[in-house]
Amino acid sequence: MPQSVRLWNERNFEIMSTRFRSLFILMALLLATSLVLAACGDATSTTAPASTTAAAGTSAGTSAGSATTAASAPSTGTGNKPTEIRLDYAYYNPSSLVLKKFGWLESDLAADKINVKWVLSTGSNKANEYVSANSIDFGSTAGAAALLARTNNVPLKTVYVYSKPEWTALVVPGNSTITKVEQLKGKKIAVTRGTDPFFFLLRILKDAGLSQSDVEIVNLQHPDGRTALQRGQVDAWVGLDPHMAAAELEDGAKIIYRNIDYNTYGTLNAREDFLKQYPDYARKVIAEYEKARQWILANPDQAAQILSDEAKLSLPVAKKELVERTVLDPKAGVGVPGDALKSALTPVVPILTSEKLVPDDANPTKALSELIDPTFASAVIK
Repeated sequence: MPQSVRLWNERNFEIMSTRFRSLFILMALLLATSLVLAACGDATSTTAPASTTAAAGTSAGTSAGSATTAASAPSTGTGNKPTEIRLDYAYYNPSSLVLKKFGWLESDLAADKINVKWVLSTGSNKANEYVSANSIDFGSTAGAAALLARTNNVPLKTVYVYSKPEWTALVVPGNSTITKVEQLKGKKIAVTRGTDPFFFLLRILKDAGLSQSDVEIVNLQHPDGRTALQRGQVDAWVGLDPHMAAAELEDGAKIIYRNIDYNTYGTLNAREDFLKQYPDYARKVIAEYEKARQWILANPDQAAQILSDEAKLSLPVAKKELVERTVLDPKAGVGVPGDALKSALTPVVPILTSEKLVPDDANPTKALSELIDPTFASAVIK
């Protein structure tokens, strides 16, 4: 090859190599810059939550009453003020429906610019799941369900009693030949584990000389238990109002065993970290709950209509739950949690261990002693 050609090729190779190196460096710089910008964008931008919140001061009938998903960030704030208070509402907790309807808590928190978020609980087990996951600050359950959660190290305390209900009983189809608990041996029974109906079932089985192993428990959420009973998929159902009342009035189902003393109150439970960090706002929530309780007593027909509308029930079903089966009298242990609640929960303690509902090293007696905290309610209920 002539020397001139060789030199020309070498010079062009060098030029092209230099250009490729420059292009490579430029592309590397562009990539690094884009990564930095993306990282900055992730750190500074916020993603719209899947659930909606009610701004402080929201009027009734707007977003204060909208259902939300449970997953959310903790309601942390600055100083002694949260940015948001997250509560559940439930068809078995009429006071929660009244609060959600009228937006009283939102109005009370408006001056502090604190949002309120409502999350639907379809059963005590769901409320406990949300509290455990730090998806809500206040959850409404049966007392026995709260005790089970506390025994299993869920960091909650019972701070208010919203009702003494007779919300569960043993139900069979209208054409069933079962008339007493002893006849349940070998039968399929629908119930929601971890809820008051579940503990009710265990207690009545024990009274009849039976245990879990003597029956087939079908674990279903409360409305699904009613459906299973309707379809003949189970022989009995330990239901929960309002679904139980609807089964009676609309399906012709029969209650064959009831015992109000085996219902362990309706309790409002709060996460311990919220109580420690925001005690003033815990008292505000309880004060509004107490206002709702008093309003229901003064306006039972309107309260039944709210329950009917919210749960999409017939008015007779709503009245059966609220008027016939829900006690809201402080003389019955409603309001400040105390001795009446403790007495109702004490018989549940041995069931937790005997039925293997908690780990072998759990201490439900200790959990009961830690569960009930009357100080917040005592401060606002005179």
